[in-house]
Amino acid sequence: MPAGSDYPGPLEALERYHEVVEASSSDAVVKGAKNPYTSRNSHMFSFLDRDGTMALRLSDDLREEYGAEYPTDPVIQYGSVMRGYVAIPSGLFDDVETLTGWFDRSYEWIGTLDPK
Repeated sequence: MPAGSDYPGPLEALERYHEVVEASSSDAVVKGAKNPYTSRNSHMFSFLDRDGTMALRLSDDLREEYGAEYPTDPVIQYGSVMRGYVAIPSGLFDDVETLTGWFDRSYEWIGTLDPK
């Protein structure tokens, strides 16, 4: 079953999410039929929510750098704050080149964590 085949959100967002992952220098692949996400060493580091908002997991230092340029509210899923994640604003989501850079930085950082 292809990743995102049962995704209930906007098709354009799913297509853009795939575009970012494929443009990255990582070997990440989109997983999840209904809830698209990427992971490395069993650590999820990006996902696309049902509203079409992408989120990235970043280190404390990277979140600080990101927040200075892209102020964002906490990422909330199923009533809980997703610690370590930042929401991708629509302007950045449309800038595949810049977003791919952030995606790659997230991928590299998550690779420093011990596998689950």
